[in-house]
Amino acid sequence: MATSLQWKKPILLAVCGALAFGMMSRWDTIQAQAPQVIAKLTDAVGISSSSIGSLEGEAAVLMNEQTGEVLYGKNEHERLYPASTTKLLTALIALEQADPDAWITVGEEARLRTAGESSAGLQEGDKLQLRDLIAAMLLPSGNDAARTVARYIAQQEEGRGLTPEESIEVFAQLMNERAKALGATESHFVNPHGLHDPNHYTTASDLALIARKARQNLLLCQLVGESEYMASDSGVEQTFVNRNKLLQPGSGYYFDGANGMKTGYTSEAGYCLVASAKRSGTGYIAIVLKSSSEGVWLDAAKLLDYGFKRSHLAR
Repeated sequence: MATSLQWKKPILLAVCGALAFGMMSRWDTIQAQAPQVIAKLTDAVGISSSSIGSLEGEAAVLMNEQTGEVLYGKNEHERLYPASTTKLLTALIALEQADPDAWITVGEEARLRTAGESSAGLQEGDKLQLRDLIAAMLLPSGNDAARTVARYIAQQEEGRGLTPEESIEVFAQLMNERAKALGATESHFVNPHGLHDPNHYTTASDLALIARKARQNLLLCQLVGESEYMASDSGVEQTFVNRNKLLQPGSGYYFDGANGMKTGYTSEAGYCLVASAKRSGTGYIAIVLKSSSEGVWLDAAKLLDYGFKRSHLAR
């Protein structure tokens, strides 16, 4: 009897091992196929990308903030002008390279202001902390603040004084290097603010990569989520109001969970928006380029809503 059991024991172990291996392999297969299964389920209940409907924007992207997965794209590699959404990259570089508590004096770059451009109302001689200048650049979309930030970072990079024009040139090089490092290889930048230039362009795909990295900076992430920000210039308080209507409850375009990021407009670029929102721990980034004044908000809301419907089903 003992001999019989000894003979059968290796067979039983082999069978058990084969069953266990089969179950593990099956689990690996299930995990690998999970995204496709979820996609099929969303299609089955009418939550496919077609449910987004038509977008006014020339190009668009919806990205999962946590994973970087692109859930929707429309002309995402088409070269377009980013307008003031450019300032996300400017802010990211500044906060990566300098102390947000550093005090900075607005210099001659304030004289480069052009008629009709967006401004935070800064004047030559004003003294603000870098964090305040970043807020002035991102919320009311101050081109003046962007130029001051660019001049400060460029002079730190070069270790010497620079003219305003030289500062912009040096900073633009930093922008292109940082974009390339992020994988945003379809873009080229020539200024820190996004005023039109034929050689200043990006794609919805690249802008999503930049925005995702920007959201990983805690201070930047906090600032773009503020509906208002109070800054102090030598004791004189200034209030910067966020132009992002998805964040403003009384705007008519408020989106539940919205937490950023940046608006943009020039006549050549049209209305542009990098929008972000988070619910139940899941965040999405929506890029809309070359839309209309109303369509840009509706486009972003459609994209974000689609993302949250998918994530709700996945839970």
